[in-house]
Amino acid sequence: MGVFAILASIGGAIKGAGIATAAAAVANPLAAAALGTTLVSGGFSAAASRSAGKAQEDELQRQAEQERIAATGRELQRREELNRMLSARSLALSTSGLAGEGTPQSIALSAAEKIGMGEGVESLSDQLKQAQLKRAAKNARLTGNVQAASTLLDTGAKALGLISDPGKSPKAKTTNSAVT
Repeated sequence: MGVFAILASIGGAIKGAGIATAAAAVANPLAAAALGTTLVSGGFSAAASRSAGKAQEDELQRQAEQERIAATGRELQRREELNRMLSARSLALSTSGLAGEGTPQSIALSAAEKIGMGEGVESLSDQLKQAQLKRAAKNARLTGNVQAASTLLDTGAKALGLISDPGKSPKAKTTNSAVT
């Protein structure tokens, strides 16, 4: 049975007990006020939990988007640096009178391959960070929804307790003090 089915059954029980509660409200208005306060505060608390989860999800989604933009900027910087380096090597080779074949060309190719591998690792790291932020966003929303459902279940249980014993009013805390 899912959380929402449980909540629906609690709602049905509360609705079914509505007539008894109305009769009890006439007999004990304090109990009716306690029930109303419990239901309202539980509803507000659940809405706040859900809203907090949504806000955290939105913030993490925003961070993931900022990370994506920053990763794109870093990628462009890396490519520009690689192009500058390769252009400088090519210019150095052409001005030295060496042909673009043989050892200098092999060194340049090897350096380009190593830089390309480094770029691949950095790109993968950026993608993993973005994915982690997106997962955290989904988890934040799920946590907010679970907290809201838990609050509603707790509120329903408290309300059912008040309905099942409508003559019982909330007791004030008492302290044990010795009278001498």
